[in-house]
Amino acid sequence: MEDKKILTLAEVKDILTERQGEGELTAEQKLALEHVQKFSRMDSKKARKLVKELLELGFVSEINAVKIADVLPSVADDVRLIFSKERASVEKKDIEKILSVVEKYL
Repeated sequence: MEDKKILTLAEVKDILTERQGEGELTAEQKLALEHVQKFSRMDSKKARKLVKELLELGFVSEINAVKIADVLPSVADDVRLIFSKERASVEKKDIEKILSVVEKYL
């Protein structure tokens, strides 16, 4: 089984744009490229840097860090929604830490 890496929308955009330059994309790849062009809100280097900074907080998993980098939440309710599938709820001070990190990238 191959290793899977969790990518931000910006990283997917870079990959698909590169593949488009190499040749024709499949219908699914074209739809995915159209989606990431609409919804990607920063470049891949900044997105990966944000993910790294969120991981350094210690309580954010990689998948949630990527979701945060894709959504760029600006209010606590948006952060709570991202963590809604977690068993434990996120504390208010942790949400504030997340929002302060995200704010640097807006």
